[in-house]
Amino acid sequence: MYSKILVAVDGSSTSQRALDEALKLASGGQCAVRALYVIDSPAMLFGVGFYDPSSLKDAFTEEGNVVTRAAQQRFAEAGVAGDTLIVDAQEVGNDVVGAISSAATQWGADLVVLGTHGRRGMQRALLGSIAEAFVRVAPTPVLLVRSEETDEGATRPATGAIPAAPAV
Repeated sequence: MYSKILVAVDGSSTSQRALDEALKLASGGQCAVRALYVIDSPAMLFGVGFYDPSSLKDAFTEEGNVVTRAAQQRFAEAGVAGDTLIVDAQEVGNDVVGAISSAATQWGADLVVLGTHGRRGMQRALLGSIAEAFVRVAPTPVLLVRSEETDEGATRPATGAIPAAPAV
């Protein structure tokens, strides 16, 4: 089984589902979980004049503190050994994907758990997917946990459709 599971958290319900799955995998064993919060602040590279980049970074850092404290509470409730890490993408990997990859490698994670929104079509093209990009460069196996949100573009059976028979 796994000995070190890295799970990316950002405070969203999807990342909470990813944390749930990581805790399920780690429970009852000798597995450690690390919750990773990545400060993604590309806007801080540009001094626009109407905001202070350091206050923006402070806000992201505070959000990371809140999210990782909640993860620590979840570790305690689940009886799982765990810790947290906050990293700035600009300092360790230049982007969120690089930061997650770097953290997984440095810690020696043997599984990375990520939430994914399951976007399709134009939404996916415009917004991209950190999960998809990470899977392409992942140094370890990856477990993707889909959000509970419905996707209007997803394929669904038509009303009144007959379910398919089981494969033989």
